[in-house]
Amino acid sequence: MSGQDLIDAGMSQGKWFRDALEAANRVLGDGGSTADALAVARGYQPGPTLPLKAPNDVSIHMNIRAEDAFEQDNIEKVSATMRELARTPVVRSTAIMPDACPSGPVGTIPVGGVVASEAIHPGMHSADICCSMAISIFPGVEPKALLDAVHAVTHFGPGGRPRGAQIKPSEETLSAFQANPLLKEILSVGIDHFATQGDGNHFAYVGQMKSTGETALVTHHGSRAPGARLYDRGMKIANKFRELLSPETHRENAWIPAESEEGEMYWSALQTIRQWTKENHYAIHDMTAEKLSAKVSDRFWNEHNFVFRKSDGLFYHGKGATPAFDNWAEDATDLTIIPLNMAEPILIVRGSNAAHGLGFSPHGAGRNFSRTAHMRRLGEEFGADSRGLSPNNIAAVMERETSGLDARFFSGIPDISELPSAYKNAANVRSQIEHYGLAEIVDEVIPYGSIMAGDWQKNAPWRRGKGRG
Repeated sequence: MSGQDLIDAGMSQGKWFRDALEAANRVLGDGGSTADALAVARGYQPGPTLPLKAPNDVSIHMNIRAEDAFEQDNIEKVSATMRELARTPVVRSTAIMPDACPSGPVGTIPVGGVVASEAIHPGMHSADICCSMAISIFPGVEPKALLDAVHAVTHFGPGGRPRGAQIKPSEETLSAFQANPLLKEILSVGIDHFATQGDGNHFAYVGQMKSTGETALVTHHGSRAPGARLYDRGMKIANKFRELLSPETHRENAWIPAESEEGEMYWSALQTIRQWTKENHYAIHDMTAEKLSAKVSDRFWNEHNFVFRKSDGLFYHGKGATPAFDNWAEDATDLTIIPLNMAEPILIVRGSNAAHGLGFSPHGAGRNFSRTAHMRRLGEEFGADSRGLSPNNIAAVMERETSGLDARFFSGIPDISELPSAYKNAANVRSQIEHYGLAEIVDEVIPYGSIMAGDWQKNAPWRRGKGRG
């Protein structure tokens, strides 16, 4: 029997033909009839595809309010993209956090979005898998000394650490990479990028605990290139299922069925990437402690770009959303970390498992404008010419927004798209956390200073052969 026989019998050609033909020909080989062989072949034919849900089938829990016209516009865009996303056949419920802002075409999960689903959606944890926060307390250490020390040992910008200066993850993590087919080939990348922080809004922040005055280091970064590579592979797998199960679903919302072999493999890979990222944070913290010959008295961490499975069997995707439900991970404490901007305190919170937040809280202050739009607004305000902001303009912006702070940029060039005015009003976000009962603020880290990558594309130190670390 050939593929043409199946087509002549009214079956639609697809990848399933190979298995169907093998089974049908086994029937014929065992003396069965053509009718029996075709009946067996039909058993391999995929079922009907899943249609999109109606526009209002899934509820969207809104935990956000507008404080001005710009925020109202932002909320309308966020609502529109979430309404479209909620039509995905396997999505069960969604929520929007106070720091929400659009990210990608309509239908893409926004930053500050939470989605509960029957399946795993790589696009809903984003390429920066396990972007996360970690804090270590350094009693008896002066803030400047701590900032100097982390500046000396960390690494920001593109790529990994240079050969000869690389730092390996634990043997347990390396073995987990080798054991998973989705990670095995990117093991070397996992070593290259270990103990690095990337660019964009990632940072190392030093401040003092409001409750005790003790000095603290807080880092913000994700899984770097290993996570991005896994995301790419996950999206390809999910899209194959989308083409088979629900072609109408947006590519960004494609899913991997959890019970499939691919789903189990991807879920396992996510846990390994999480393990790598946690070690990545603490490697930087430990190198800082070693540089200072200091001890860490306490530490904890949490991710805010990840997917969690609850006891109800659903997968809860947080993109820029902090878990706030009990026992969200085996290593979870009852505290999590919410940064706002470099000039504001970092909030230490206790989750409240609010049903209307699907058990999440915000991950920060969020943006009302893209980086490009924010730079354009600054240019209009400070009189930039066709070449953009002048060095004097940049100095004026820095003076206005970082006065009194030790604000550093690893590349030596400020990235003013990451300064406080790029983000939503911190007081408003804080107020909305309390108004919607998403978390309880129990302590704060009062800012001393911070390090970010800066505008590395202009004049990065490693291009001059002078990179740190």
